[in-house]
Amino acid sequence: MKEKTNLQVCIIGGGASGLVAAISAARLGASVTILEQMDRVGKKILATGNGRCNLTNKNVTIEQFHGKNPKFIYGAFGQFSVEQTLNFFEMLGITHKIEEEKVYPFSDQASSVLDVLRYEVNQLGIKEICGAQVIEIIPMKTKFELHLKEEKILYADKVILATGGKASPQLGSNGSGFALAEKLGHTVITPFPALVQLHLKSPFLKRLKGVKFKGEAGIYKHEQCLRKEKGEILFTDYGISGPPILQLSRLASQALHQGETPWIKLNLFPQISYEEMDLLLQTRWGYEPEKPLDFSLVGLINKRLIPVILSEAGITQLQKPCGQVTNKERKKLLKILTNWALPIVGTQSWSQAQVTAGGVHTKEIDPKTMESKIIPNLYFAGEIMDIDGDCGGFNLQWAWSSGYIAGKWSASS
Repeated sequence: MKEKTNLQVCIIGGGASGLVAAISAARLGASVTILEQMDRVGKKILATGNGRCNLTNKNVTIEQFHGKNPKFIYGAFGQFSVEQTLNFFEMLGITHKIEEEKVYPFSDQASSVLDVLRYEVNQLGIKEICGAQVIEIIPMKTKFELHLKEEKILYADKVILATGGKASPQLGSNGSGFALAEKLGHTVITPFPALVQLHLKSPFLKRLKGVKFKGEAGIYKHEQCLRKEKGEILFTDYGISGPPILQLSRLASQALHQGETPWIKLNLFPQISYEEMDLLLQTRWGYEPEKPLDFSLVGLINKRLIPVILSEAGITQLQKPCGQVTNKERKKLLKILTNWALPIVGTQSWSQAQVTAGGVHTKEIDPKTMESKIIPNLYFAGEIMDIDGDCGGFNLQWAWSSGYIAGKWSASS
């Protein structure tokens, strides 16, 4: 750590990117203050990775990031990589482990990550002010004047906006940073929820609530497949959820945001071909042709799915002998089993979303320093910018890298 200077750096937002930005700036000698509107810093960190904190991913590439210009990430990742991130946390006390490329603390506790960050903040003498809501930032000749809702005014030489987006407002990300950025002349690409559950239009949802299956889901727009994902899929009373759905949700949410109707297509048996599925059905029905059709599918499909799938295939006589299924009916059933199309009509609310798509346009930010190209000495970190990642630790890696770089360059005179 360098000797303290008189440089005052104020960080608005005490989440993942804000905490790392604070540590980075303080280690270079800056006097740092974190302004957090919640009653404590780092609340959203505790919710990451289902409470385990998916620190990062060993396979970070540009393909996992989205926005108007995903290449913007190169500036931060080139200076604070995955390996540098892991070393940073190792020095703080976080021993990590890797599960299918995902990196977690060995303790399996997100609280461990927040604890060591807060310890370092305290060790560096960084000031935390919680319950502090900034309502306006006024650039002056040599400083910034920060107006708080509590009718208090603070001053800083450098300001880092690390307020997050709009996802999980109950944890502190309520979109307030976008308003601050716009007042300062920045362009904000209209935010929409990402990594969020989807709403479907179907009369069967209440009957299917809680049904899980391992399959494949694809997002379609104008009959074009945009992306497919495999894994455990869950039906809910409003639509559909599960890791594959969260990965696909950004594309669906974006299409809805643009006034279009995307579709999701489900394959309940992605591990076998259409022809193999056809042979399997004919073989099963050939064993006992007098067996009721609905019962003939027991052991192959979740029992609660059977009447729904048969109805979706247009088969109304659910208990007719399976040997009497016509070729036309079998083809319709095969289509539902391997390519079940359902319209997407919405997403869950911001409170259920894990991340924000959209945000401050990166063309107005220096990719090397995270400094505003419009307002000198104003920096950005984390989710407030128009960069978002897939599930699997990518969004936290963006928070760590962009926060570290913003803190580093803000402390440079």
